Amino acid sequence: MRAVGKVVLGALSVGLLGVVGYGGYNLYAGVTGGDTTAAHDGPVTGDEARRTAREFLDAWADGNDMLAAGLTNDAESAIGALSAYRDDGHVKKVIATPGAARGTTIPFTIKADVVFGKARSSWTYTSRLTVVRGRTTKKPLVDWESSVLHPKLGANESVRTDLADNPPVRVLDRDGEELRQGRHPSLDPVLIALRARYGADAGGTARIEVSAVKPDGTAGATLHVVANGTPGTLRTTLDAGVQQSAEKAVAARDGASVVALRPSTGEILAVANSDQAEFNAALQGQTAPGSTFKIVTAATLLEAGTVSPGHLVPCPKTAAYAQGMPFHNVENSENPAATFAQDFAASCNTAFVSLAGAVPDGALAQEARSVFGLGLDWRVGVTTFDGEVPDGSGDDKAAAMIGQGTVQMNPLTMASVAATARTGTFRQPVLVPRSVDHRKIATSDRGLGPATVAQLKAMMRLTATSGTAARAMSGLTGDIGAKTGSAEIDGQPKTNAWFTAYRNDVAAAAVVTGGGHGGDAAGPVVRAVLTTD
Repeated sequence: MRAVGKVVLGALSVGLLGVVGYGGYNLYAGVTGGDTTAAHDGPVTGDEARRTAREFLDAWADGNDMLAAGLTNDAESAIGALSAYRDDGHVKKVIATPGAARGTTIPFTIKADVVFGKARSSWTYTSRLTVVRGRTTKKPLVDWESSVLHPKLGANESVRTDLADNPPVRVLDRDGEELRQGRHPSLDPVLIALRARYGADAGGTARIEVSAVKPDGTAGATLHVVANGTPGTLRTTLDAGVQQSAEKAVAARDGASVVALRPSTGEILAVANSDQAEFNAALQGQTAPGSTFKIVTAATLLEAGTVSPGHLVPCPKTAAYAQGMPFHNVENSENPAATFAQDFAASCNTAFVSLAGAVPDGALAQEARSVFGLGLDWRVGVTTFDGEVPDGSGDDKAAAMIGQGTVQMNPLTMASVAATARTGTFRQPVLVPRSVDHRKIATSDRGLGPATVAQLKAMMRLTATSGTAARAMSGLTGDIGAKTGSAEIDGQPKTNAWFTAYRNDVAAAAVVTGGGHGGDAAGPVVRAVLTTD
């Protein structure tokens, strides 16, 4: 037996195509001369099995794929698979060593050299073949199956050596601490997405794998690792300490999601969800934000000069716009002598609905987009939903005034709204610094005027100190502001609880599905990230 064979690349020739057309018998006889074992009926003997296996393995090792295929009962399938093994598998040398026969089944060991670019690896594994009597030739032949090449190959699968999808990546937080999967459970989908998107930009080299190839061309099981690759490094804007606080806060409530970011830069500090799923509700959710959206509505009214914080805007139990659908307050509260600032702090729905007539159709959507950057193409670093405020009239406009109807947000967008309210300038949230890939960052058309910023912040501070957010924000010092929300969802018995706030240079927003009152359910989640040292 010849132990080492030289590979003949491109064994499948034009001539072979013609030979195969004559069937397995002619290919076998034409290549081997038909003198391996005399043709006869009856079971394959042990000697026939060992001799046929040895000749097949010798031909395979020598790189004579045509000869090896001719020693099987499916020459056409075998020649394709053997050629792909060498060419697509980048196998440069094969040593095949048969083991002790078990009847007509012969185990064997393959030691192959795989060379891909500058990478080289020795690949050793065991497989087996079975010798059967050819139905037409009556000669002993290898019963061809893809698993002869490798035991993990399924029917009609072949072998390919190639780069893995992405180089390995070490994802770091803003201070250089590695964010490992499992350490921050709800961050795992984000880490996976970052590695997939930035593997090529992080400076690493991809792993090289020998893998099975399914009949449809997709990759199957990994058969051998040629080179592990070298990890790149991707530094994010995340803060491991804030992330840990966020993880702990959402873990205490089902259906909770939170995002924290820096108003001065838009840098995302934490993203957490209590539901461990591939879908990231904090970044990709699309649901009504309730009264937290009154920040945008208030900015629209203040900029237009329609109202001021001290302007008298009564808060009745119910109100309708243009004799349309009636709206009510939580627990049917009312305050006939309320100012606009008090309406905001108490989250009075009816007061805001009563002002819908002073807002031109489309003005709210324009303010949301042009000032707060909502609905623009945010290139955060991972896939996000960036808010939607449709143009509307009638009841649709009245509902949008209080963050209901077709207004769609998530904790990311509402944290950004609070951040814009604090600084007066929209800064697109980012999780991966723009310096990594130089992508275009969304910018708004304009900022809020200084007077509007001062008025809006004063109302948000009033909400945080004596309004619906006071309990959650109690004892917090510094520059603080907040807004609560309770969003009614069709078919859901309890409202979604919303809360967004800022404290100095940290803004955050949270939602708790079915949580009820925003201050009670979502407020503590936001407080947890605002108080992280």
